[in-house]
Amino acid sequence: MKNIEKNNEEKILDATLRVIESHTISGTRISLIAKEADMLQSNVLYYYKTKEEILVAMQKRILDIFPKLREELRDNTEDTLESALEVFSKNEENLLKNFPEYNHAEMDFWVQSRTDEDTRTRFSQSYDLWRQEIRDVLVKYVPDLPDNLKEILPAQYVSMLEGFTIQYLIDENKIDMTEYFALSRQLILNTVKPYMK
Repeated sequence: MKNIEKNNEEKILDATLRVIESHTISGTRISLIAKEADMLQSNVLYYYKTKEEILVAMQKRILDIFPKLREELRDNTEDTLESALEVFSKNEENLLKNFPEYNHAEMDFWVQSRTDEDTRTRFSQSYDLWRQEIRDVLVKYVPDLPDNLKEILPAQYVSMLEGFTIQYLIDENKIDMTEYFALSRQLILNTVKPYMK
């Protein structure tokens, strides 16, 4: 029974992602989700009592997928700072090329975070995790890095990655993704070079 419930919850969230992709969050309705999931609206409401509950589950799913994908990439990298940093850009590249709907939904949730404190808190926690992962990489490979750079460089790298994502979603042909990400990594590497042994 639990597998059926889990499958139905996943089916609803998959449908929600498609509805958000075509209608944005503000245009998302439970009736649209039910139709997209090929379920009765009452069945959707059995699992999620409100649109807000569905959206919370959807945002958690989206925010959880990013670190999981980074972990998978991390398992297949060389033991170097450049390779460790490349995990983050490869993750973004993979998502942008193969799963743009996740980034579109993430941007929609980002807009919602302006007026919904819970959505904002979940985003804040996600960004904290992202920066901490980058900080851990920097500390591992550049232990003598000054404390201020341990804090600011992760934020800088996140900004470069997220900034590209926004630009790419608007017009994917304006900036070469591979070149952009390579330069972003190089800027971080150039900054930490004086502190490497």
